[in-house]
Amino acid sequence: MHDIVDLRSDTLTLPTPEMRDAMARAEVGDDVWEEDPTVKRLETMAAERTGKDAGLFVASGTQGNLLSVWSQTQPGSEVVLDLDCHIFNNEVAGASVIGGVQMRAVKTARGFLSPDQVRESLRPANIHIPPTGLVCIENTHNRHGGTCCTPEEIAAVAAVAHGAGVPVHLDGARLFNAAVALRRDARDFTRDVDTVTFCLSKGLGAPVGSVICGRPEVVTRARRLRKMLGGGMRQAGIIAAAGIVALERMVGRLADDHVNARTLAEGVAKLPGIRIDLASVQTNIVIFAVAAVPKRTAEAATQEIVQGCAARKVKVHAIGPTAIRCVTHKDVDADDIRRALEAIAEITRGW
Repeated sequence: MHDIVDLRSDTLTLPTPEMRDAMARAEVGDDVWEEDPTVKRLETMAAERTGKDAGLFVASGTQGNLLSVWSQTQPGSEVVLDLDCHIFNNEVAGASVIGGVQMRAVKTARGFLSPDQVRESLRPANIHIPPTGLVCIENTHNRHGGTCCTPEEIAAVAAVAHGAGVPVHLDGARLFNAAVALRRDARDFTRDVDTVTFCLSKGLGAPVGSVICGRPEVVTRARRLRKMLGGGMRQAGIIAAAGIVALERMVGRLADDHVNARTLAEGVAKLPGIRIDLASVQTNIVIFAVAAVPKRTAEAATQEIVQGCAARKVKVHAIGPTAIRCVTHKDVDADDIRRALEAIAEITRGW
């Protein structure tokens, strides 16, 4: 049990003692010169774990997605993606501002494009409209509550895109959560995509960083664009060392986070004024809606939960006026989940 139960995000994880030790002992060099041996080891390991030929260590998932989009498109082209995905909603329009691409956002049922939706969104050759440059998939899906799409679903979408000569990028920030939840190798999810990014600093617990993996020529272009963004790092092995520990030690334990999320979801589902789709709770994210209750609007009731939890040393995050997200991770244990449920139950008891 921890003094403060922080369920706002799995980005709040703290590095393990083993990570700190690896960081202190890391062999380093200048990564812009491609001479940092620890960074090179991480990139090779990441490429192997995703079944790709090359990898590139970057500062964040947002930077990784931007570079993946930018390195595979031309200004004036269009990217097909889900309306609720992270690239479209939470990355400050970077691909449009910096990469010069237009977004074609499609509403989906679970956060995942279907083959028919991709087929319908591909642009025909016409001087008046932008050509389709890329299709993006997010797995697991953040705003849909950590839902997973299967490797077979990804393959079906990729087949349509590739049939039209369009590459596919997988935003796999929580790729290993999907792999653990569905009991599949991570390479099954990445086999049919051209590029993939995954985060080391979420459930895997490293303090910073993501990795882009793909074909050598795409990664080489992404490396140059990373430098253009000011993202070239020097003795980055100090932080890459924690990423190596994350891949070697932290993947299997993600199952614990999924169990804790399910316990939390089933608990809040029983409380008054709260609505949750339990079928969407597949990994480590729990999103629930707060309804209007006597003498309180839904908005007021939502803030009452957020503020009341904070007063009880439980931190949750309102992702909308009437929606709350909780994310489990290595620094939240079963006792912490019980505390969170007791706090929410106490707040809603009078409703």
